Parts: sequence; structure tokens; C-alpha cells
Amino acid sequence: MNTPQLHRLIDVIRALLHPETGCPWDLKQTHKTLLPYLLEESYEFMNAVEQNDDNAMKDEIGDVLLQVLLHAEIASKENRFDLESVAKNLADKMIRRHPHVFENGGYQASDEEIKDKWKEIKEKEKGERIKINYDDLSYPSLLSSYKIGKKTTSLNFDWDNVNQVVYKVEEEWQELKEELTPQIYNRERAAEELGDFLFSAAQLARHMKLNPEELLRAANRKFIKRFMAMEQMVKDDGKDITQMSQEELDVYWAHVKKSEHGS
Repeated sequence: MNTPQLHRLIDVIRALLHPETGCPWDLKQTHKTLLPYLLEESYEFMNAVEQNDDNAMKDEIGDVLLQVLLHAEIASKENRFDLESVAKNLADKMIRRHPHVFENGGYQASDEEIKDKWKEIKEKEKGERIKINYDDLSYPSLLSSYKIGKKTTSLNFDWDNVNQVVYKVEEEWQELKEELTPQIYNRERAAEELGDFLFSAAQLARHMKLNPEELLRAANRKFIKRFMAMEQMVKDDGKDITQMSQEELDVYWAHVKKSEHGS
């Protein structure tokens, strides 16, 4: 594969991080300071995929690649690792985890066999079959809750059915409401109870065979769609949305929801 533009990009990144002639902002960055950008760019790519926008996908995956190259070059300058060692490590891992492709000339395998083999090899690499630790916090919080629950169920530490989880969600909701009852409530205790409620809600989604992260993204999209429709209705009526009261906007919001149902 001929990749002159990839090599050009690598040269651009190295120029940005040149200790004498590089960009002052880029030179100040560390692995930790760049973390928010890696997360942000990854989510922007996800949004582009969901919008089925090829131009946006190309742009956003480029921004993700930028973060990868910056991290590799920063590590290289500290003699920790570099892009070549990252590529080698990844290639070795992909070959190791795809024996159906790379061993003995390859062989046919079902999706389930591939998943089981991947899991088996990964567990062997990690050294333990089931392990709950702080590595499980490596994902967005709602997704972490979901994955933690999937692990604990393998250890028989889980509810038996959806109804039991519903009861737990109701219990956590009631405890949260009790913390919020006083006119001046304890913010720290209320925050803890709200966290417990969200964790339980994620487990309810899991027992319903649903991914809570995907559910919340869908809910966010629905809200934005409705809000944009409400803004347009307000504009069509010649009004300024920033000058309207909550009660006035509630009327428009109800109209948007009603129009979605075709009535």
C-alpha cells in the first residue's frame, strides 16, 4: 500500500512537536492534557457515523488519528514507546486473536466461535478469567456500569429477573427522593443516591438486553430533534425564544410531541 500522505502527516506532527520550532501550544501538551480531546473526537466520529455523513466521518476520524499520533510522538520523545512499536504491538495482537485467519492458512469459523476464541485469548493474555477492578472504569460512566454488571453476573452476583431490578430502581429512586425532601438538602448525600439510581437504571437496561449508553444517546438525539422543531415553530410565529417563559415554551413543546404522533 502506497501511503505518502500518511508519512506526510507524521512529518507534520513531528514538526508541531519540534522542541525549537514547534507550536507552543502543542509542546505544552501531555498524555493527560490531551485526554479530553481524544474522548471528544471519538464521540464526534460516532455522531458522524450515526448521521451517515461520509465527509464528516473522514474529517472526524482524521481528528482521532491526530490524537493517536500526538500521543505516540510525545511518548517517543520521552523514549517510552513510538508509533512503530504501537503498530507492531497492535499487529501482533490482531494476528494472535485471529487464529481463524492467520493460523494454518486460515479456516472457517462462525461468529460465535470467533467471539468465544477472542474472549479466551484475551483472558489468557490478561491472566485472569474474571476480574473486577478499576480497569472497568475505562469507558463512559453509563457504559462502565453496564459492563460491570455483565461481569458480576458471571460470578452469580446479580438479580434473577427484570422485576427484581425494577424493584431495586424504585428503591434507589425512593432513597434519592428522601434525600431531596428537606428544603435545604445535603448535596453530597443526594449526589451519592443519584449515582446509585443511575447505576441501577443501567442494570435494568442490561436485564432488558439493552445498552444504556445507546439508549441515552438516542434520548439525547430525540430531545435535540424536538427542541429544534420547537425553535422553528416559535420562529414561524414571529417570536423570540429567548424572551419566552417556561410556560409558553411548554405549550410549543406539547405541540411538537403531538405532531410526532400525527395528530
